[in-house]
Amino acid sequence: FIYTNAVTCGSIIKLVNTDYDVRLHSHDVNYGSGSGQQSVTGLKDVTDAGSYWQDKNTDYCRGLPIKCGQIIRLTHLSSKKNLHSHHFQSPLSRNFEVSAFGQNGIGDEGDYSSFLSQSVITGKSFGMLVMLADNCFYYVRYLHVSGSTFSHPIPGHFEISSSKSVYGSSWKTKEGVFIQPSEDSKTQYEPRHEDL
Repeated sequence: FIYTNAVTCGSIIKLVNTDYDVRLHSHDVNYGSGSGQQSVTGLKDVTDAGSYWQDKNTDYCRGLPIKCGQIIRLTHLSSKKNLHSHHFQSPLSRNFEVSAFGQNGIGDEGDYSSFLSQSVITGKSFGMLVMLADNCFYYVRYLHVSGSTFSHPIPGHFEISSSKSVYGSSWKTKEGVFIQPSEDSKTQYEPRHEDL
């Protein structure tokens, strides 16, 4: 197990959907329907700074490797809003909408996400779950690219939604600044994975 490949809490990363080769992206464009919150899209452009996200767990232990099933928040680096899901319909596929929400990394219970597979640690593709909060119950869906693209004002951007569909829901980490695990976290962390 090579710790230099670990995705650790506090790392600044780009997430790439391996089915459509688009990066998880956000920008100062709000949805015209649904929540009206800041939109989250998939973008082909590999250089756009709007595709950087910082991964945090609820305790924000900088440098600790993210484990399979661990609950985290993904904060959009430039807007400081969190990746967020809720029960509004997504505008194109009619799945559930995914948005960027909150201020300075502070949002609500709809901000929680979880990496589905420990392969996120090793750089292989993984599923990512988003949690829909409803009266203290959580409904889990995949972070998903439907394949549909927007027109004006964000032409060519792919819709991101939360869905039960597995296809379009495979992700991997790409470019970024990866915080190295501390010596303490290396001794505490035991890489294990049980098939889901």
